[in-house]
Amino acid sequence: MNNERRHIVFLARWYPHCYDPMLGLFVQRHAEAAALYNDISVIYVHPDNQYDIVDETINNVRTIRVYYKQSKSKILSLLRFFRANRKALKRLPKPDIIHVHVLTRLGLIAWWHKIIHGTPYIITEHWSRYLPGNDFSGFFRKKLTKTVVKHASAVTTVTDILAKAMQGHGLNNKNYVIVPNVVDINVFKPKQHHNATPKIVHISCFENKSKNITGLIDALQILEGKNISFECVFIGDGIDFNMIKEYSLQLKHQEDIRFTGVLEGQQLIDELASGDFLVLSSNYETQGVVLLEAFACGLPVVSTNVGGIPEIVNESNGILVPPQDPEKLAEAMETMLQTYQNYDATALREGVIKKFSNETVGKLLNSIYKSL
Repeated sequence: MNNERRHIVFLARWYPHCYDPMLGLFVQRHAEAAALYNDISVIYVHPDNQYDIVDETINNVRTIRVYYKQSKSKILSLLRFFRANRKALKRLPKPDIIHVHVLTRLGLIAWWHKIIHGTPYIITEHWSRYLPGNDFSGFFRKKLTKTVVKHASAVTTVTDILAKAMQGHGLNNKNYVIVPNVVDINVFKPKQHHNATPKIVHISCFENKSKNITGLIDALQILEGKNISFECVFIGDGIDFNMIKEYSLQLKHQEDIRFTGVLEGQQLIDELASGDFLVLSSNYETQGVVLLEAFACGLPVVSTNVGGIPEIVNESNGILVPPQDPEKLAEAMETMLQTYQNYDATALREGVIKKFSNETVGKLLNSIYKSL
């Protein structure tokens, strides 16, 4: 069995879908990396106005998205959530392993299958809710999460700090493993360019509570006050997009800030790779995939020192600053505007290839599956 391809079913709480092609992209990349060595099926369910199933194969990953009718009743919506997952599972051959991405509901499904069918399951947690300053509370939620984690064959996290935060909440398992996010190095590549004005790139989901984009705009205002030339491109969309755009206009940022909205595929890659460095101003962050994508394109970064970011950002590839400190962020960006050309783009990219490529992460996941 150890030399055969196994059938692994991903139960994903977050995954790209018809209303949000960016949600859970990192889960999709894990699936595609795992598919190099195993047969991967992904199940994702999403509340909608009507019931629908989309069953397709994307990049060698069978992907079943179930859109179920949302109810005003939380209990009925929860029942429909579980029913939608059950219907999707019935479409698939019996899995050798279930791989849960993001707790806790999907972990209950996997635990049930282990009890009834003897199917082992592992958990990959991406959520930063366990980190300080976030909300992991509720007696029943904690109790169920502890049980689900305890009975998993392995628990993986993308950073060491997230694993320790989970253990700090009593989510104990004998087999915690760090499995980092994936960067598609075949698409995120350096691009020859010369910007007359230095170009700063920011990519996020435009949720201000976590990403603190208004704080970044405040820092850019400080740079502008020093008559420092730059262009900052904001890529993405989200619940706070209009508020953030209005905030920048109130501060009279019109010539030095540009909002692109959501970019995908080659448009996103070209916009990032043509930058001079990337900036991330998050209040909390599990790992920050966009930082890895910037490195793959040969760009250094300026980032807040939060979550798992210090595990991948150091003086060889960027500058770390305290969160919620516009002055320090502005100071770091000013330094980077003067020094970004001193960073070795080839070395930045090679660091990503070594640790975060499809092949590297795919082999790591395969070694976990084989151990079961």
